[in-house]
Amino acid sequence: MDINFLRERENTAPFSVTELNLYIKSLLENSRTLCAVTVRGEISNFTAHRSGHLYFSLKDAEGQIRAVMFRSSAARLKFMLESGMKVIVHGSVSVYARDGSYQIYVSSVQPDGVGALYLAYEQLKARLCDEGLFSDEHKLPLPRIPSKIGVITSSTGAAVRDIINVTGRRFPLADVYIYPALVQGDDAEEDLIRGVDYFDKCGFVDVIIIGRGGGSIEDLWAFNSERLARRIYDAEVPIVSAVGHETDFTICDFVADMRAPTPSAAAELVVPDMKDLILRIEDYYERISGALLRRVEYARERLARTIDSRALTDPDMIFEKKRVELSDYYSTVKSVIEESLKEHRTYITLCAEKTNAMNPLTVLSRGYSIAEQDGKALTSVCEVNEGSEISLMLTDGKIKGIVTEIQKKV
Repeated sequence: MDINFLRERENTAPFSVTELNLYIKSLLENSRTLCAVTVRGEISNFTAHRSGHLYFSLKDAEGQIRAVMFRSSAARLKFMLESGMKVIVHGSVSVYARDGSYQIYVSSVQPDGVGALYLAYEQLKARLCDEGLFSDEHKLPLPRIPSKIGVITSSTGAAVRDIINVTGRRFPLADVYIYPALVQGDDAEEDLIRGVDYFDKCGFVDVIIIGRGGGSIEDLWAFNSERLARRIYDAEVPIVSAVGHETDFTICDFVADMRAPTPSAAAELVVPDMKDLILRIEDYYERISGALLRRVEYARERLARTIDSRALTDPDMIFEKKRVELSDYYSTVKSVIEESLKEHRTYITLCAEKTNAMNPLTVLSRGYSIAEQDGKALTSVCEVNEGSEISLMLTDGKIKGIVTEIQKKV
């Protein structure tokens, strides 16, 4: 709609709602103050839409105003917006004609009182810490005597020279492999991640040093990368972070297996001092030599005592002593066996007497007999009839006869 037309007719006819909103919008957008305004306030009602747009309100003690930050501007943020965060926003004020509401269209946001990069650093640090990426339980131990060391840093900086010099002075037997990488700038993050990938997958280095010299938070920002932190966390080769000076800490320092304040200090942590190793080896040599000499001396003394023992000077005495011991053993065993046989003999005799007493033939020898009919022993007169043929078993034979009379007990 032509805004000039609206201005010409503003005093001659009533506005429609849309016309009025568009007119107010034109006034705001043509204001030199409101087309580029900076506002300080506290974020409330923050919403991150799935489209990438950010919606929130800015408020102070006495008022509030709606704000929107479109995806293209939000993508440039170094930190995440949150409700309750005090910020300074820059943008323009305009009217959303459909609703008749005015709001700030935000193009940039700065934390109020702290730098954007520092706030982003603190947010990422807290989040990764909560996930356990800084946990001591996950950190790998450094090898005691590494033979191959991988270094990820700038090939032209002082850091690489310091590492090479310190390593060569302390432990010249170690080989140092350099992965030249950018350590600041937009491409540094990818370069550093590729360096970790290379050394972690190649399989020939024992430890990795990643770092650079000191600098501002902007210079060190590549070492605060979340992707780099997660790649270091997943590495199977121990990694030492050597970024900046003693007062500079990066996310890389917290997630690495070991943190060194400087590249030179990292080299001192990674390799032992050869002079100390030589002194330690000499000490071990002296201690082992002393222990061997003492062992040989003890063996000599023991051999001398053995040579002078009666076993070698008078061997007949040893045999005589063993002969006496054997005779004593024989007498003891013989006595035990005889006593055992006597006990068993007595037991067998008792068993035989009991068995003999129960023998039917023994009973028959005392004048008793056994009556049988058809091979079956009779136990009652009721089992036979007069005229039945029976046999009587005596101790020396049998008698057969015919039953002529049966008498029952009354």
